[in-house]
Amino acid sequence: MPATPQEKAKKANRLQQDKNAIQKQLKVAKAHGSAEKYLLEPNRLSKHHAMDCGNPECYLCGNPRKTHKDKLTAQEKRLFQDTETVRDKHSNGSAKSDE
Repeated sequence: MPATPQEKAKKANRLQQDKNAIQKQLKVAKAHGSAEKYLLEPNRLSKHHAMDCGNPECYLCGNPRKTHKDKLTAQEKRLFQDTETVRDKHSNGSAKSDE
Protein backbone atom coordinates (compact mmCIF):
# COMPACT_ATOMS: atom_id res chain seq x y z
CA MET A 1 0.00 0.00 0.00
CA PRO A 2 1.42 3.37 -0.91
CA ALA A 3 1.71 5.90 1.87
CA THR A 4 -0.54 8.92 1.80
CA PRO A 5 0.96 12.43 1.74
CA GLN A 6 -0.16 12.95 5.36
CA GLU A 7 1.68 9.81 6.49
CA LYS A 8 4.80 10.91 4.61
CA ALA A 9 4.64 14.32 6.26
CA LYS A 10 4.26 12.77 9.73
CA LYS A 11 7.25 10.47 9.17
CA ALA A 12 9.38 13.34 7.87
CA ASN A 13 8.42 15.39 10.94
CA ARG A 14 9.40 12.53 13.30
CA LEU A 15 12.76 12.10 11.56
CA GLN A 16 13.42 15.85 11.73
CA GLN A 17 12.60 15.91 15.46
CA ASP A 18 15.05 13.06 16.10
CA LYS A 19 17.72 14.82 14.07
CA ASN A 20 17.17 18.06 16.02
CA ALA A 21 17.37 16.22 19.36
CA ILE A 22 20.66 14.59 18.34
CA GLN A 23 22.13 17.93 17.25
CA LYS A 24 21.13 19.59 20.53
CA GLN A 25 22.67 16.80 22.62
CA LEU A 26 25.86 16.86 20.53
CA LYS A 27 26.08 20.60 21.15
CA VAL A 28 25.77 19.99 24.92
CA ALA A 29 28.37 17.21 24.78
CA LYS A 30 30.82 19.41 22.85
CA ALA A 31 30.37 22.22 25.37
CA HIS A 32 31.30 19.85 28.21
CA GLY A 33 34.10 18.08 26.37
CA SER A 34 32.50 14.65 26.17
CA ALA A 35 31.62 14.61 22.47
CA GLU A 36 34.33 12.10 21.48
CA LYS A 37 32.34 9.06 22.55
CA TYR A 38 29.24 10.21 20.66
CA LEU A 39 30.88 11.18 17.38
CA LEU A 40 31.08 7.54 16.27
CA GLU A 41 27.48 6.78 17.26
CA PRO A 42 25.52 10.06 17.28
CA ASN A 43 22.14 8.30 17.05
CA ARG A 44 22.58 7.13 20.65
CA LEU A 45 21.67 10.68 21.63
CA SER A 46 18.17 10.56 20.18
CA LYS A 47 16.86 9.01 23.41
CA HIS A 48 19.86 9.44 25.71
CA HIS A 49 21.04 12.69 27.25
CA ALA A 50 24.68 13.60 26.77
CA MET A 51 25.26 14.54 30.42
CA ASP A 52 23.68 11.37 31.85
CA CYS A 53 26.55 9.18 33.00
CA GLY A 54 24.26 6.21 33.72
CA ASN A 55 25.59 5.67 37.24
CA PRO A 56 22.61 5.35 39.63
CA GLU A 57 24.76 6.51 42.55
CA CYS A 58 25.80 9.72 40.78
CA TYR A 59 24.56 12.83 42.56
CA LEU A 60 23.26 14.38 39.33
CA CYS A 61 21.94 11.29 37.53
CA GLY A 62 20.70 9.17 40.42
CA ASN A 63 17.40 9.05 42.24
CA PRO A 64 17.27 11.99 44.69
CA ARG A 65 15.51 9.88 47.32
CA LYS A 66 18.53 7.59 47.42
CA THR A 67 21.42 9.98 46.83
CA HIS A 68 20.37 13.13 48.72
CA LYS A 69 20.09 13.47 52.48
CA ASP A 70 16.71 15.22 52.54
CA LYS A 71 14.88 12.41 50.68
CA LEU A 72 12.54 14.82 48.85
CA THR A 73 12.60 15.76 45.20
CA ALA A 74 12.39 19.40 44.10
CA GLN A 75 8.78 18.89 43.02
CA GLU A 76 7.85 17.45 46.42
CA LYS A 77 9.54 20.35 48.21
CA ARG A 78 7.49 22.81 46.15
CA LEU A 79 4.33 20.85 46.89
CA PHE A 80 4.88 20.80 50.64
CA GLN A 81 6.13 24.36 51.09
CA ASP A 82 4.10 26.69 53.24
CA THR A 83 2.20 29.03 50.92
CA GLU A 84 0.09 30.58 53.69
CA THR A 85 2.96 32.59 55.20
CA VAL A 86 3.62 35.98 53.66
CA ARG A 87 7.28 36.62 53.02
CA ASP A 88 8.16 40.25 52.44
CA LYS A 89 11.43 39.70 50.66
CA HIS A 90 12.95 40.70 47.39
CA SER A 91 13.99 38.05 44.91
CA ASN A 92 17.55 38.32 46.22
CA GLY A 93 16.44 37.38 49.75
CA SER A 94 16.86 40.75 51.44
CA ALA A 95 13.97 42.19 53.43
CA LYS A 96 11.91 44.99 51.93
CA SER A 97 12.26 48.35 53.61
CA ASP A 98 9.12 50.15 54.80
CA GLU A 99 8.67 53.45 53.05
